[in-house]
Amino acid sequence: MAALAISARNLVKWFGEGPARTTAVDDTNLDAYFGEILYIVGPSGSGKTTLLSIVSGILRPDRGHVIVKGKDIWQLDKDALADFRLANIGFVFQDYHLFPRLSTAENVAIPLILQKHKWPDAMAEAGRYLEIVGLRERAELPPVKLSGGEQQRVAIARAMISQPDILVLDEPTASLDGDTGRKIILFVRGQILNAHRCILIVTHDARIFEYADRILHMEDGKIAGVEGKVR
Repeated sequence: MAALAISARNLVKWFGEGPARTTAVDDTNLDAYFGEILYIVGPSGSGKTTLLSIVSGILRPDRGHVIVKGKDIWQLDKDALADFRLANIGFVFQDYHLFPRLSTAENVAIPLILQKHKWPDAMAEAGRYLEIVGLRERAELPPVKLSGGEQQRVAIARAMISQPDILVLDEPTASLDGDTGRKIILFVRGQILNAHRCILIVTHDARIFEYADRILHMEDGKIAGVEGKVR
């Protein structure tokens, strides 16, 4: 069996206080393995993005533990968690979060700059990753000059440039047409996934379900079912 990348146990996350408090994630467990693409799916409000944010070190749970690559991430202090996340987890947001005043290459280079790489080295590496995603010739353009699919590939290149073992994508095809969305997922499956990398995707897009290794179905903050098997 593949090695365990993420193990989350008894996760709980509340929002609000008193009578207005809602439970977004309700005593939920999750395991993700290297070498797989794992989808988290469910209707709006089911808790899937909250769960993804907890296991990727962005949103602190009210209860439970998340072990990533053998480390209990929510026991780390703020700075140690930020360093761990930067080195090990790449996150692609639904709206890409590209900086409009930076060039495409500068956007991709940001993680390396944060890791104190020299500017020329970071930009050279950004060019290499843009070539991997097929956008080397767009390196000097601002994001506004790119299509939605191109912006998504830039966001993936930025998430991958520090070579994280875990890649997290939040609704990667939500704003793309069906053909472009499939191309993005096939690119991730063919060019990014390997035996030493785990990819987690939150989506409600049934058009791309066939490209998952496993699918976790969420309802009311809980895992309601699992499709597929660990390789």
